[in-house]
Amino acid sequence: MASRDPARPNVLFILSDDQGAWALGCAGNDEIRTPVLDGLAARGMRFDNFFCVSPVCSPARASLLTGDIPSRHGVHDWIRVGSVGPQRVDYLAGQTLVTDVLAGRGYRCGLVGKWHLGASDVPRPNFVTWFAHQSGMGPYHDAPMVEDGKLVKVPGYITDVLADRASAFVHEEASQDAPFWLSLCFTAPHYPWIDCHPEAFTRLYRDCAFASCPDEPPHPWFTGGKAAIEKGKRDRRESLVGYFAAVSAMDAAIGRVLAALDAEGLAESTLVVFMGDNGMNLGHHGIWGKGNGTRPQNMYDTSVKVPCIVAQPGRVPAGVVSDALLSGYDVFPTILEHVGVDHVSPRAKPGTSFAGLLAGRPGGGDAPIVVFDEYGPVRMVRTREWKYVHRHPDGPHELFDLVADPGERANRVDDPAAAATLATMRGELAAWFDRYAERSRDGRDKGVTGCGQLGLSERGDATHRMFADTHLVGADWDLWVDNGERSHASEPAPVAPVLETDGGKP
Repeated sequence: MASRDPARPNVLFILSDDQGAWALGCAGNDEIRTPVLDGLAARGMRFDNFFCVSPVCSPARASLLTGDIPSRHGVHDWIRVGSVGPQRVDYLAGQTLVTDVLAGRGYRCGLVGKWHLGASDVPRPNFVTWFAHQSGMGPYHDAPMVEDGKLVKVPGYITDVLADRASAFVHEEASQDAPFWLSLCFTAPHYPWIDCHPEAFTRLYRDCAFASCPDEPPHPWFTGGKAAIEKGKRDRRESLVGYFAAVSAMDAAIGRVLAALDAEGLAESTLVVFMGDNGMNLGHHGIWGKGNGTRPQNMYDTSVKVPCIVAQPGRVPAGVVSDALLSGYDVFPTILEHVGVDHVSPRAKPGTSFAGLLAGRPGGGDAPIVVFDEYGPVRMVRTREWKYVHRHPDGPHELFDLVADPGERANRVDDPAAAATLATMRGELAAWFDRYAERSRDGRDKGVTGCGQLGLSERGDATHRMFADTHLVGADWDLWVDNGERSHASEPAPVAPVLETDGGKP
């Protein structure tokens, strides 16, 4: 049967889409309703300072799976083309994923939901279940999915559909003589928001003040354009109702999957990890969007901080909140250590296992005290006290004193009093990326603008620059689309030929 051994647990890896760290009840938001996730945190550990590796979905997800940074795995932006069909591109071809390592040790792997790393219509090796979203986002009803290798539209509310499929996977795997890994990747709470979610959840927020989402003047770098700004302000309340409802509906759906674990007697032998892929601004800093909600891209905490909860009764201490600074590249070594699987990479990876924290060991093991992020030419180094953001080649650069200025409002990069701190952090940032980046995939000169990735990074910067000037109001930050009429279900035709590939390999 599925693992009944707590020392070699099954893994339920749950990923939300565009959920800010602030959008969680147990994180201190008393407006949003997340009783299931609050309960999961009460039974496990919640991490208050968890950072995505890149503040947009595809590169952040690739880093969770590979343990590498974008300038090593080569996924630098959300995947615009290459998801399905003859022009598919496998953006992770030839790379070792955490699921590959686990499958090699007898785990049965499954995916239910969003993949958004190319070649969504071809199951990854070693996966026994592959129910994938065709692209990355789209309508919440009649969603475009891949089932049994076929492109289909699945009736129903996609959040509930994914929970039902995940629950079925748990019940089916309970009779298998092997542990399982299940990636349950929701599209919630990604837009569209308005008139997209069940009334049972939207009614929860009809009278909400939404004090957790400040109505600030537009950020000077906001990319939405004047028309989008005006529409966003006009529809602000309905957008927020939809976003909050999407989170609450997902929370309830997660509850059904956890109930399936309980029903099969697998709760104590299953490691449950819940995370967001990247942060989100809903008016924060005057931005509606994430890292690509501005041009140049931003690294505000609201864009790079994500919710993270880890639970396994009997092995992970209950009700603990950790303030350790952790990153998505730490997930790969942590999960492998926790489940007791040894893996030696042929080269150094940036992540540090925080399995010691999960085990409740004093001091938490070797948890890092510095985190690094990147989004193409934009790079960040952050400590508890300071954040430095460097934009290749010419800036603008930013330096924030997070103790005196936690809201990141006062840029001190030109302040003589902070010159020594600036020099130290700039040197640390350069040295770290020199160590972990792979030259042909280094994002600093790939022309990444937040408008989407069109091919493999090592095949040339035109794959990123293609839409930069003609598509300023990018599809992935147009947050007020009409109820799914415009989506990634049908990918836009590129303005130049997509790179030819053979099975995703250059």
